[in-house]
Amino acid sequence: MTFDHPTAHSAHRYDITGSVTSKDGTNISYRQFGHGVGVVILHGAASSGYNHIQLAEALADDFTVYVPDRRCHSLGFPFAKEYSIQKEIEDLDALLSKTGAHYVFGVSSGGIICLQAALALPAIYKAAVYEPPFFVSNQAKPPAILERYDREIAQGNIAAALVTGMQGAQMGPPIFNFIPRWLLEPLTNMALKGEAKKDSGGYVPMKALAPRMHYDFQLVVEMNGNLERFKDVGIELLLLGGSKSPAYMKAALNALQNILPHVQRIELPGLDHAASWNTDRGGQPEPVPRELGRFFA
Repeated sequence: MTFDHPTAHSAHRYDITGSVTSKDGTNISYRQFGHGVGVVILHGAASSGYNHIQLAEALADDFTVYVPDRRCHSLGFPFAKEYSIQKEIEDLDALLSKTGAHYVFGVSSGGIICLQAALALPAIYKAAVYEPPFFVSNQAKPPAILERYDREIAQGNIAAALVTGMQGAQMGPPIFNFIPRWLLEPLTNMALKGEAKKDSGGYVPMKALAPRMHYDFQLVVEMNGNLERFKDVGIELLLLGGSKSPAYMKAALNALQNILPHVQRIELPGLDHAASWNTDRGGQPEPVPRELGRFFA
């Protein structure tokens, strides 16, 4: 098991280009690409805005693309005691106000923010989401996952917390499905140590991202249940997902498709939950910008 590092692009080419101040005074930084109608990309867990550089570049011929680092997800961002989806919506609102963008694409937990923002922010004219992690099955227990994850982080056992998070979200590498937990934890710890010896480029190292996944799990716990709230979303929405993604994410997209009043649904053959990421992080972003380009055109 390894946590791969960038091979196709260097960090200095994609330094932060701007920032905006949110309602509570929090500074939200972003990268800007291209020219045209504005599109904001909201990343999900275990990542930062840098994970979507190639997606932004693919859209840049036709759009001005803004890729923020969500609060609490970048290296320079302090851990926050007060956190909620409302804070994330205020961050997005500030970015939309400054840039004049009206389109938003949310990935995973960023998709949860995007959907709720579509209810709250008139500045959003169209929105697309990629596999927001709603658990529609009664067997799923996000609060229990978060409780164990937080306990392991508090104990300083980052490897154990990563295993808990990846298994709970069904987001780990394929090896996670075949190896028992007692072996997964030392393997994950070895991968973290190996990562620490390498240059992470523009990526936030997994050891630093691991504690910050708390906020994404908190969003999932806060927002799961009562998807009927989204029946009041009045704008056009695009639901994207991969054919190789976990079954519960497909079930969530099915539920949203039945609820949202103005919705398109597209499943991308052969892709999984990491489809929108850079290729050196397991992504295959070519199909994603193609569909986004059609939808936002």
